[in-house]
Amino acid sequence: MAMMLSRAFKSLKPHSNSDPALLPFPIPPKKSSQIPSRISPKSSSPTKPSSSISISSPPPRNSWAVYLIVSTNPPIKTYVGATNNFSRRLKQHNGELKGGAKASRAGRPWICACLVQGFTNKSKAYEFESKWKTVSRKSPRKRSSEKTEQTDSNPQLLLLQHRYAALNKVKDLIDCGHLEIEWRLDPT
Repeated sequence: MAMMLSRAFKSLKPHSNSDPALLPFPIPPKKSSQIPSRISPKSSSPTKPSSSISISSPPPRNSWAVYLIVSTNPPIKTYVGATNNFSRRLKQHNGELKGGAKASRAGRPWICACLVQGFTNKSKAYEFESKWKTVSRKSPRKRSSEKTEQTDSNPQLLLLQHRYAALNKVKDLIDCGHLEIEWRLDPT
């Protein structure tokens, strides 16, 4: 006799395709999406639910952001990425949580240099991230003789200036009027 795992091991969640009537325990309703079907008798108005039951819309999903982080230990590097939860993602890059990118292992800890927020969906954020990386890769890294002395003592500044120039070119290619660009480190 074949038995579902969820019956043999009650700690497992029931199969999503199984019939709820066959389960040995009742499935509790989800509270977050539950909407009261009737009004409590204590309610003063028939059109409003009672004050003990609050109907709220689900919290809005985090908007997507594209970020630039800079390593603080040699080798000094920059990294551009996209996420819908920047604080979690920065912890991943720094090794505090699992899931950081392999390319960001060297140079830990990382700090945020720039945060571009306001993308409505993942594809728009990924498109912007890709453009920023492509323009950065294709842009020349020439130094003028005047700035050589300043940037030799601070290689981080040279990398930030390169990414800053690339971001300005991306702003010309893509409509960025709805985006909020926040530089946390001064690239100039």
